[in-house]
Amino acid sequence: MIPLRDSTPSDRFPLVTVVLILINLLIFMFETTLGSAALEALVYTYGLVPSQMIHYNGPLTGYLPFISSTFLHGSWMHVIGNMWVLWLFGDNVEDKMGHGRFLFFYLLCGLVAGITHVAFEPGSQVPVVGASGAAAGIMGAYFLMFRHARVFTYIPPIFLFNIPAGIYLGFWALTQLFYGTFQTLAQGQIAFWAHVGGFAAGMIIYRFFLQARNEITEV
Repeated sequence: MIPLRDSTPSDRFPLVTVVLILINLLIFMFETTLGSAALEALVYTYGLVPSQMIHYNGPLTGYLPFISSTFLHGSWMHVIGNMWVLWLFGDNVEDKMGHGRFLFFYLLCGLVAGITHVAFEPGSQVPVVGASGAAAGIMGAYFLMFRHARVFTYIPPIFLFNIPAGIYLGFWALTQLFYGTFQTLAQGQIAFWAHVGGFAAGMIIYRFFLQARNEITEV
């Protein structure tokens, strides 16, 4: 299922959402200029490698991959997919939180997503990159804040449906939980538990980031 648009208008320009998208795209464009050796070094330095993190006890700067990994991507489809989700759902969440709180919320969801992945794949030596854990946090917040909104969705090969956001996002979260349970990272090369952790974090902590006037806003 490919979400095309949602039915919730924003009251103000989603500045942080746009800036995050631009940063991610610029970093990926930089990645495409690197040779294979330099790219591998970049990914292993700033990507999240669970087996390195699980035993790490050095300076706090060594935990940077929990955040820096969310700004790296493995392909154009990877970065475009994540940025599209961020654009589609992030503007409304940012609208309710405000710019600064939204940025902190996004990064915190990415951090929790990374921690969740390490907890479930502690022995993995495969570097994980991508904003999907942080984007999943946005989806988790949207799931509760705008559950009655509609998501205009393309279902290949030819179907178009207006699906309630609660159903669309709830189904997505359940599929991530299912694949995380029955498929290892080595089999699928997708960090499903990071998605689950990010989504759950977004659902749990979003209320702490709402502006006062939006503390009980649910539509």
